Amino acid sequence: MTIEIKVPQLPESVADATILTWHKKPGDAVKRDENLVDLETDKVVIEVPAVTDGILKDILKTNGTKVNSGEILGNIEAGKVAAVSAPAAAPVSASAPASTSAPAAAVPPKVAEATTLSPSLRRAVASGEKVLSATSASSSTGARTEQRVPMSRLRARVAERLLAAQHNSAILTTFNEVNLQAIMDLRARYKDQFEKLHNVRLGFMSFFTRAVVEALKRFPAVNASIDGSDIVYHGYYDIGVAVSTDRGLVVPVIRDADQLTLAEIEKKVAEYGKKARDNQLTMEEITGGTFTITNGGVFGSLLSTPILNPPQSAILGMHKIEERPVVENGQIVIRPMMYLAMSYDHRMIDGKESVRFLVTVKELLEDPSRLLLEI
Repeated sequence: MTIEIKVPQLPESVADATILTWHKKPGDAVKRDENLVDLETDKVVIEVPAVTDGILKDILKTNGTKVNSGEILGNIEAGKVAAVSAPAAAPVSASAPASTSAPAAAVPPKVAEATTLSPSLRRAVASGEKVLSATSASSSTGARTEQRVPMSRLRARVAERLLAAQHNSAILTTFNEVNLQAIMDLRARYKDQFEKLHNVRLGFMSFFTRAVVEALKRFPAVNASIDGSDIVYHGYYDIGVAVSTDRGLVVPVIRDADQLTLAEIEKKVAEYGKKARDNQLTMEEITGGTFTITNGGVFGSLLSTPILNPPQSAILGMHKIEERPVVENGQIVIRPMMYLAMSYDHRMIDGKESVRFLVTVKELLEDPSRLLLEI
């Protein structure tokens, strides 16, 4: 019995998908619920599992093909078992190098000339994407090479949204710095007990998320968005946390962050980070959000001006923690300092409001006990 492999129903906001990678080839055995093929959309990668045991009969849509909901990708012969014996490998001469057993056509010839390939290019070659390479006329050592790979749908969508944000918003950025000594002392004192009790590491993101939520409660305009000629004030706090992946930037959303404990926030951040790396985020997990936090500090960024995540009105940028000399009570002391940057839509938020919001975040972080007392 032949079972069709179909594109699942795509969300309303997604017009079509592109076949990213087939994980099986015709004749391979497949098991029920085993992932057969990855489909890339503008936002997430969707896995298409096998609906039954059998063998993959054929593939009708190859890598790079655009497909719509319900289209047939291939067929499974249900109940059949793949042949146990594989074709005998061609004999290898005893004098031949071991590497000759690998298929010579695994990498396009022009690409093979390059001494090294970037991780993104290696993934492109492995997934069957078209790779164009231009080399200098000379193939001697030091030859100049170029590789051209198609922009992924996610990368193209990110580029489109960021460009639209700059064109459609009046973006301004305000800066401040925060002394993280109190939080670092708190973490050092309780991190082992916290991890043992909650089975998650106590990081910085939970403190920043809680501080942002408290500041949003005091400055509702920062939690609002513009829809045409209307201002939409959100009575909830869905905080997006920007995550960098090999495919590009994604922003999973921590729903109702005001109702979560520090441990619950840390667990959500860890969960989303793993899902993002494994391309397992769902459409629901990356849509919506009323405010975004992005942390360029993990890559060593000292200062930046983050771009809005439309239709949100503001975004907070965290940066690298550096020990710097500061003055406290007339004395120069060394403290772990971080620059904060908040970009905002000036159509929605006034300069005074943006500065007061950022100062509130700073004050809450420098005295974390205020987060517990909500003062």
